[in-house]
Amino acid sequence: MRLFSLLLISLSLCAKDVTVTILATTDLHGNIFPYDYLAGKPAQRGLAKIATLVKNERKSAPAALLVDCGDTIQGAPLESVYQQFVESGKLPAGLTIESGSLPIDPMMAAMNYLRYDAMAVGNHEFNYGLKNLDKARSEARFPWLSANTQGGGKPFEPYVVKDVDGVKVALIGITTPGIPSWEKPENYSGYTFLDGKVALLRTVAEVRSKHHPDLIIVLAHAGLEGSAPSTPPKENMVEDLAQVDGVDAIVFGHTHNQLEGRMLGNVLVAQSKNWGMSLVRMDIKLSSKPGGRFSVDSKTSRIILATDAVEPDQEVLKIAKPYHELTERYLNTVVAQANTNLDARASRVEDTALIDAIQQAQLYYSKADVSFASSFNPAAAIPKGPVTIRQVAALYLYDNELYAIEGTGKMVKDALENAARYYRSCTDDACGKSPLINSSVIGYNYDMAEGVSYEIDLTRPEGDRVRNLIYKGKPLDPAQKLRIALNNYRAGGSAGYTMFQGAKQVWRSYDEIRDLIIRYYAERPLPSTPTNNWRVVPETAHRTLVAETQRSVRPQTQ
Repeated sequence: MRLFSLLLISLSLCAKDVTVTILATTDLHGNIFPYDYLAGKPAQRGLAKIATLVKNERKSAPAALLVDCGDTIQGAPLESVYQQFVESGKLPAGLTIESGSLPIDPMMAAMNYLRYDAMAVGNHEFNYGLKNLDKARSEARFPWLSANTQGGGKPFEPYVVKDVDGVKVALIGITTPGIPSWEKPENYSGYTFLDGKVALLRTVAEVRSKHHPDLIIVLAHAGLEGSAPSTPPKENMVEDLAQVDGVDAIVFGHTHNQLEGRMLGNVLVAQSKNWGMSLVRMDIKLSSKPGGRFSVDSKTSRIILATDAVEPDQEVLKIAKPYHELTERYLNTVVAQANTNLDARASRVEDTALIDAIQQAQLYYSKADVSFASSFNPAAAIPKGPVTIRQVAALYLYDNELYAIEGTGKMVKDALENAARYYRSCTDDACGKSPLINSSVIGYNYDMAEGVSYEIDLTRPEGDRVRNLIYKGKPLDPAQKLRIALNNYRAGGSAGYTMFQGAKQVWRSYDEIRDLIIRYYAERPLPSTPTNNWRVVPETAHRTLVAETQRSVRPQTQ
């Protein structure tokens, strides 16, 4: 009996409790400085602030694993200028840099300094082509993970296994598989993208067989749920990933939302805010068991905000400074002229001159009959006078290319019906009451058309709202052949615009739409008034929608 008691005491003395801490960012999109380049003013975001938060959390968890869920090397002008001009060696006229002053990708430089452990591959990593992707990846001192991205000249690692105080932690990367629908083929040549859940099932089995991990953490560049009808393969599949046996936790991104933590069965899931506006801290407590293995006792997570009180890390600012200064010189270049004050506050509820500015440039370069565009930044505003690249960039935030496809009148009608889901239906006596904006549809997925005129009648049900659709003075025939201008994401059928998917592509810009807009208005003033080719009816609904946007959006002026 005494021997048995001594054995129990011995085992209890050998028992060990360990807390594994995961610090996670996502969708940084090139944001390093705490600065809004499009507004030209400080902002509570960026990797420099995240660095301060990380260093503070490492005081209580020195062995914390620092991970990212993708979309890092595209987005903010700091990265765009580097990717477009520095990497190509083709700087715009008037811009110069000292040889060797911008040695590597700015995000990789900052993330290396912070000692990231791993990063999931995001869809936007492919935006500038494989040459740029491969270079940034080679400069990272941490693996880029994607278990469901197969092939390529240098295949991505599906997982990495880390040791945290004796606990084996497997980190598995998953990438949203819609890249072929969004990217031009040469930007992902050689790669195939598998269903995320299928790839995760296979990878979990492999990592268990080879490494016997105590914890399996998934880094997913995919959302918890979609905001629009999805097309195969499934874009946002975190709920599906959480059903895979053996997964303990998922940190995720892609949708630019924020989630402090939620249990999906036994799986803890959490998402930090995009652009470095917050950091996720996930703590998983384990206790040892015979044989040197560990069992999970509890899982918690919390959000740590990059507030105004958080001072940016000076070393990260120093790393990014030469990239930042080049970006500012580029953005301050004057390229156009505005003859009146313009703003986009109501651009998602009525026709505006600023969205028409996009449409006119798209119609000109694509030689299309009809053009589709959305309002990416309702806060954009351009005062009368000289217009800088910064102000144009604020109007068109994303690095999209322009396509022209062979389409029909039916495609146009179906696309406008899909867009009209952005609004709620109302009866005549309720159309004067807010809210009439459907919060389940992301605003930048509301597309407007130019080249036709039409009304969106909110007293009609979804799918039958577009009325008086006119092309060249006559009702648009569903069989009418049309050349349609739209961005590469819409051409791939994103956000429910499946009517465009698979249509014959007859022209492609190879330049970003933002650059086309800059080039177009270098030779002519921006439009001063809208064409007013579309409107929301009844008028009571229109007035209510305008009032809603006036309350919720403040124009940015630079």
